[in-house]
Amino acid sequence: MDDFSLFFIGLILGSGVVVTFLFKGYFYGRGGQNEELYLLLTTALLGAVVLVSSRHFAALFLGLETLSVSLFAMIAYSTRDGWSLEAGIKYLILSAVASAFILFGSALVYADVGSLVFSDMLQVADATGWSLLVTIGFSMLMIGFSFKLSLVPFHMWTSDVYQGAPAPVTAFVATVSKGAVLALLVRYFVNADVFHNYPVQVILSLLAGASIIAGNLLALKQTDFKRLLAYSSIAHMGYLLIPFLASVSLGKEVVIESVTFYMVAYFITTLGAFGMVSLMTGTGKEMSSIDDYRGLFWKKPLSATLLTAMLLSLAGIPLTAGFIGKFYVFAAGVEASLWPLVIIVVIGSGIGLFYYLRVVVAMLDKSQPIEYQEESAGAWLALTGLAILLVVLGVYPSPLSDLIADLARVFV
Repeated sequence: MDDFSLFFIGLILGSGVVVTFLFKGYFYGRGGQNEELYLLLTTALLGAVVLVSSRHFAALFLGLETLSVSLFAMIAYSTRDGWSLEAGIKYLILSAVASAFILFGSALVYADVGSLVFSDMLQVADATGWSLLVTIGFSMLMIGFSFKLSLVPFHMWTSDVYQGAPAPVTAFVATVSKGAVLALLVRYFVNADVFHNYPVQVILSLLAGASIIAGNLLALKQTDFKRLLAYSSIAHMGYLLIPFLASVSLGKEVVIESVTFYMVAYFITTLGAFGMVSLMTGTGKEMSSIDDYRGLFWKKPLSATLLTAMLLSLAGIPLTAGFIGKFYVFAAGVEASLWPLVIIVVIGSGIGLFYYLRVVVAMLDKSQPIEYQEESAGAWLALTGLAILLVVLGVYPSPLSDLIADLARVFV
């Protein structure tokens, strides 16, 4: 347990509280008391907490599987919905494949290093670089992590799972699940000091560029709001790889500061966006299509305003936390002279602004106003708090950025 793990544990548990409010509003009146759902949520949070605190491959795998097994049931929880069951099966199969890659990769690293502790990988680095066994093992680890983070070309499950899972569960998968894996990746890279290895730089560059381009271009074609956010999340995971590459020349503190602030902003905005889907669904049909939100500004102006704030933050518009997070990433890329990736970030952000504004324009459309379901007071309170936090961090980010900077100095 250190300051880095404690920070992410707080972020994860806070997100769990928000998701609990969303569960109550979303599943109310859908039959049963849903007690088992909260048990699944608790065990998933336990897995995420273990994951962000891991510095050993055995702890990593225990945390990852505790999280993943709980998610299988949560994703397929709406058993009367064929989409939910399909999403659960797809996630089960592909998550098992990813776990197999991680397990096999860690075994290959262990075969050469003789230890499962991350920091012991330092002893295999020499003037000629890694051995072939360690290089193959690390590549398999990155394939497994790329599945979990839905990086291109390991992203195929993302849109179907996001669309099929209940909206509050999708919010959990998009934030806590991915955030825990990313925090684990930061710890692994810092403790094992793998930044300066050339194969690592090549792998990360390809994953980042492909994810940003493909994620944004695929999101352009979507008419389903949850699928749009799914492809958008692929692009955001690509943005988050740029600080890893910048750390080669700027130091380890850069990856900790940039990734941590970006993840805070991403958690707030993604929970808020999927939370609005949950909030508007109530006990009726899930509001998944973009067309379902037409006329929302004229029927429920406060709900539309909150959703607009979340979308603008995802797009990186100033006065939102998303802008500060994206500025961290962009500044790291510029300072490290990663010009090809910086150009890709600029182009991707421009494309992202277009498809986020499509949803805002739909909400302003008066032509086909739709009746919306009754809202949950608890979920509304949680989302209002997220929106306030979003603006506060966008206008006055200094306290959080100073805290993260201190955390980075202690951690390194």
